[in-house]
Amino acid sequence: MHDSVALIGLRAHATSVGLVKLTAELVRAGVLDEAAVDRIKDAIVKELSLSRARSAVKDEFERSTRKRLDALFAGQEHFGDLPPKPPGSID
Repeated sequence: MHDSVALIGLRAHATSVGLVKLTAELVRAGVLDEAAVDRIKDAIVKELSLSRARSAVKDEFERSTRKRLDALFAGQEHFGDLPPKPPGSID
């Protein structure tokens, strides 16, 4: 799950993994419904969109990020390779 969290762009990996697992448990327990999970994912997408590369088209970035979040929250821990780093980026 660590690589999947990194792929989406979430930086606090332990917290991100915990959030995904906690959300899954709350859904399983009937505390959260799918609408609540969608609101959580929407908030994550909006926050990540604020720090996207200037060269990234906002709508495409948000669509791609949401697709990856949907896969992560659905339990698909590996759903693609890491995107290429922007020119001039530092590891």
